[in-house]
Amino acid sequence: MEAAAGWDWEPGNKEVRLDVPSIEQLWRGEGPQTSPDGEEIAAVVDLGEGEYTLWVNGQAWEMTFQRAWFPRFAPDGRLTALVSQESEWTVAMDGTPWTEWYNFAWGTMFARKGSTVAAAVQRDGSYGLSLNGRAWEELYENANNFALSPDGSATAAAVQVESLPAADTAAFQKGVFSLAVNGRAWETRFVNVWTPEFDENGLHVAAQVRLNLYDYSIAVDGSVWPKTFACVWEPRFNPADGAVVAPVRVGGAWGMARNGEILWPPVFKQCWRQRFSADGARLAAIVAPRFGRFTVALDGKPWPITFSVVTDLALSPDGQRAAALGQEKGQWTVVVDGQPWPGRYDRAWGPVFSPDGGRLAAKVERGGRYTVILDGRAYQEDFDRLWDPVFSPDGNKILIRAVKAGAYVRLVAPVSAF
Repeated sequence: MEAAAGWDWEPGNKEVRLDVPSIEQLWRGEGPQTSPDGEEIAAVVDLGEGEYTLWVNGQAWEMTFQRAWFPRFAPDGRLTALVSQESEWTVAMDGTPWTEWYNFAWGTMFARKGSTVAAAVQRDGSYGLSLNGRAWEELYENANNFALSPDGSATAAAVQVESLPAADTAAFQKGVFSLAVNGRAWETRFVNVWTPEFDENGLHVAAQVRLNLYDYSIAVDGSVWPKTFACVWEPRFNPADGAVVAPVRVGGAWGMARNGEILWPPVFKQCWRQRFSADGARLAAIVAPRFGRFTVALDGKPWPITFSVVTDLALSPDGQRAAALGQEKGQWTVVVDGQPWPGRYDRAWGPVFSPDGGRLAAKVERGGRYTVILDGRAYQEDFDRLWDPVFSPDGNKILIRAVKAGAYVRLVAPVSAF
């Protein structure tokens, strides 16, 4: 939100004409991307005869590549893409490639705070991460579940630390996987490792681990919780006290554990996608009170309404409100504090709270047309394409980034326009 404070929040429209030979050429392989402040729109362009580059507000990068894909803007507004030359890959930022090249690169990640960029890489059959263009000193024969800390200071991945002969189940069950942090693997070995999660400062990391065929737990900085469970899901750090919470399965039901001890009793058919409030005082998760019916639980107490599908859980900054998307019979709605908004849509995207938590907006689609809804009310205009809405720091305006009638539109709308 500090970056948003410096954006242009004057109400009104700005347009960028999509003036290229053809929409098919511009959108080749993947849709366009917009900068966080909405000032730029970019996409990969196929120039023909094996040449690709990036198009930004009508201007192409000077440098061309044999391939280019996965264009993404960093939170600070820099444009990145995965690019290839002479059968090697790297990340290009604002048209300039990293100096290191790899046999392959993918999965660009950005720190939520700071300017760090990371990507998964493969070199000579070994795998790891590259941070700002510098790969781990040690790469591994298998690496997955890549993670970047919120502040950009640390990276992690589940890695295979011992070679495994084909069909050698006995060796597999002894444990050949661990978690590598900044390229260095924990000494502890596991049957499996998944979903590493850093704390806010990148000083600690937790992950799901499988200890044998039947027992699962959470490992924090290489130390396993003293208790095991029939199954676990991804861990989360409490931003206030550093405690780690994770959904756990006990006796055929799911609850929530904190540092290995039961926090929410295991009474749910499912429990996952937990979220803390910014101050760590509130905890919410998507739960299933009964088979096939989902809702949201806040501090362990589920909403009374259920849906066949619930996704995109969000908490207001102060933790006093929760929102999610609910689906019933193929139609989506936004649910806030246990109450569904009246509209039903073909698709909907994650709800976004205003900085003070008093308002909520979401992107929705019906009949191939897109718009923004605010507190249940639809904006007066619909669009061909649309990106997630962004609130101004004071919560009184919404940034709308959209494509309509051959133009990219950056629109700042006061909340009174809904």
